[in-house]
Amino acid sequence: MLSVYEGFFTGGARIVHTDVVRGLAEGGQSHHVLSIHGEVLREATRQRMQDDHCYRELTAGGIGVTTLGRSAGLVDGALAANVFSGPELAETARAMAAADVILSLKEQPLALLNQAGLPRRPVVVALHRSDPENQGPALDELKAAIADGTVAACVCCAESTRAAYEAVGIPAGLLHVIPNGVDLLRFRPDLAARLALRASLGIADRAPVVVFAARYAPMKNVPLLLRAARAWLAREGGGHVVMCGAGMTPGNSGLRADLAAAFADAPGLADRVHLLGVRHDMPAVYAAADVVALTSVSGEAAPLCLIEGMMCGAVPVTTDVGDSAAIVTGLGFVTPPDPGAIALSWTAAVAGRADLAPDLEAARERFSRTRMIAAYAALLDRLHAEAVRAPSLPEPL
Repeated sequence: MLSVYEGFFTGGARIVHTDVVRGLAEGGQSHHVLSIHGEVLREATRQRMQDDHCYRELTAGGIGVTTLGRSAGLVDGALAANVFSGPELAETARAMAAADVILSLKEQPLALLNQAGLPRRPVVVALHRSDPENQGPALDELKAAIADGTVAACVCCAESTRAAYEAVGIPAGLLHVIPNGVDLLRFRPDLAARLALRASLGIADRAPVVVFAARYAPMKNVPLLLRAARAWLAREGGGHVVMCGAGMTPGNSGLRADLAAAFADAPGLADRVHLLGVRHDMPAVYAAADVVALTSVSGEAAPLCLIEGMMCGAVPVTTDVGDSAAIVTGLGFVTPPDPGAIALSWTAAVAGRADLAPDLEAARERFSRTRMIAAYAALLDRLHAEAVRAPSLPEPL
């Protein structure tokens, strides 16, 4: 198997896909990863492949990772996104020739895989959003790959993803839903980690804590989150809000402006907002929280933060976007995109955390990584068997 990534930068889709690749490799499949970009500038953060946690997870598991070495959002940007050099295409052809099936992490890498002259291999596209119309030319690349006959399947991480892509013309027969899952051995309630993380931030053991784990992007609606935090912190005298993810740092001028706007009338309340940036100890961060919050307005499908947070004992409070409402039904709260309503739901979630704990515990198997990887393995094995039985796709002349 060959997985093709647009690049290594923080985000739930890369975390999920990397976990799938590792799990499939653990099950005996041979995997390699090709990254188009070697570094990117996103969410006001320069992100190098070698520094990325997913890259380190893959290589630590013995999975080879190579890159075409491109940079995105940085000074070199000389080549258009869909124009590739001879050496880049040669490197891609070598990687593809060694694989039986190609996995494309989202539709963006299809700009590379659709290039003429590359080996013909069945392609499985992993789709992780619910707004295909907002993916720029990537949707056209997906349709072109389907028309060309190279896309054997699309894996949707949520029902909202399946519905959204079918609505824009992707054939229903190609769309398979495999819901996201997480490692239940890592993501679990942990009192020792909860107390240690709180102590490191100067947060009292019994103080109510809301965590917001997201990259700094318009779809995440950070200004709404901060307005809700302003209302909630004024009501909860001992409360704290923890923000982590790419761009969630004091060095991000956009985030500083958002904070200043939200807390203009009460700047002292912002002292209880903790900006942690990218973290590699998310189970501890979630375990330290009482609430995991999501305020997104678009794009989400099956938000990983909600699942990870719930499995660590935090009560989810989310806007109704993608499959979020279905994920948290009976386990948390769904709110309108209103800061006052969100703040009230955070308070209710803190108060109801003990009562919801048995339901969260009972739901764990539903969000299992083992279930997710088994479903991927079954689909890939079937597609490979079908490809072996079918006449070979013609190689390029």
